Amino acid sequence: MTSPLTPPQPPAQENTSVLYVFFISAVAAIGGFLFGFDSGVINGTVSALSNAFNADDIGTGFNVASVLLGCAVGALAAGPIADRAGRKPIMIITALIFAISAYGSGIADSSAEFIFYRLIGGLGIGAASVLAPAYIAEVAPAAIRGRLATLQQLAIVLGLFAAFLSNYVIASVSGGAEAQFLLEIAAWRWMFWVELIPATLFFVGVLFIPESPRYLVAQCKPHLAEAIFKRITKGTEAIQIKAVQDSLKGEKKPSLSDLFIDGSKKIHPIIWVGITLSVFQQFVGINVVFYYGAQLWQAAGFDESQSLFINVLAGTTNIISTFIAIALVDKIGRKPLLLFGSIGMFVSLGSLTYIFGTAGLDEAGQLALTDSMGTLALVMANFFVVCFGASWGPVVWVLLGEMFNNRIRGAALAVAASAQWIANFTITMTFPILLGSIGLSGAYGLYALSALISVFFVVKYVKETRGASLEQM
Repeated sequence: MTSPLTPPQPPAQENTSVLYVFFISAVAAIGGFLFGFDSGVINGTVSALSNAFNADDIGTGFNVASVLLGCAVGALAAGPIADRAGRKPIMIITALIFAISAYGSGIADSSAEFIFYRLIGGLGIGAASVLAPAYIAEVAPAAIRGRLATLQQLAIVLGLFAAFLSNYVIASVSGGAEAQFLLEIAAWRWMFWVELIPATLFFVGVLFIPESPRYLVAQCKPHLAEAIFKRITKGTEAIQIKAVQDSLKGEKKPSLSDLFIDGSKKIHPIIWVGITLSVFQQFVGINVVFYYGAQLWQAAGFDESQSLFINVLAGTTNIISTFIAIALVDKIGRKPLLLFGSIGMFVSLGSLTYIFGTAGLDEAGQLALTDSMGTLALVMANFFVVCFGASWGPVVWVLLGEMFNNRIRGAALAVAASAQWIANFTITMTFPILLGSIGLSGAYGLYALSALISVFFVVKYVKETRGASLEQM
């Protein structure tokens, strides 16, 4: 007998409207593109901002990391609010937030004003980091959910690449981030204003996608959910609705209290797994490469133009490796990819620690890598990006979107994503300080240690979710 919590899953190729599901998932993933663009646009503007606002190392770190505080708040609030108001309305508000932040960051004339608009942008990034994976997981059939969920990470890396590329082009045409660009306005301001284009596309796109059918069932609106399920998995609407209703138990609407084990003050163990996955994703230092790439490579002896080009190279590598994850995540599973990534990141980060630790210094006190060691550093840095992009980058978002059951998904994803942004803030804020105290080798040694520890965490605590329906979670 088939359990009501484990409904038979129809073959995706026979009953699923793949193009429709891909379209609505891709629109939701534009939020991830904005997430990536808004996160990466700061890269290449760091020195210009420091000079424009006369910021010291700590001030520079806060100019870069301030957005992440907004991310933590946005992520924590988005899940519960979306559980009440719906996924679609909050995505519309998120698009407007991105537009306000992009415009405001470009007109800022002081650190305080800049930080204010970046905090607003952080609310949008945090919300997008929760809403996009939740929405995609809730509309995607189990057979193709992993590949569709990786659209979130693909969109993020495309956003990062777009930011790196636009920064590089604008700086190259104008002569530098601090030089005058169009209308005799500083180039770094235009770097932020470019984001208004995808923000507008996201706003328009969300108007044409449906609400999450699983959210509608949770809100006791099965008749509305039925029409959407009919577009997604035709012929199984009744089974899908019944499975969601059973998983929700029909008692009450989701709330933060569902994160606790019934009758106790202990948080469900699965929440801690999600939080730890989120923290390790950041503690390996990936966003040091994406936020401080230009500054990092200048510290390693490359000039500004070379450093910005290396950013573009890293962004391209990240995109290619994400396609590897898309091809493999539903074939070999989530856990094997995470293990590959952890081991590969440890090897590459350990190599970079050695390279930076044994490099000499030039007359200005900057690292002076030989040609061979400079080439090896670039290879290892890009190998690190490949290992991350093919594993921890997309797979963590896939797991966060699917590992929680229907009742707690919104709130649990919010808590896990908020933890991720706090970890991101910690890494981003401390890098300039670490760079000035223990140097690149010391910083990368800490990131390598985190990658090593993540191997043991994956082996012991991460469960495979490939092929399971959300109602089976």
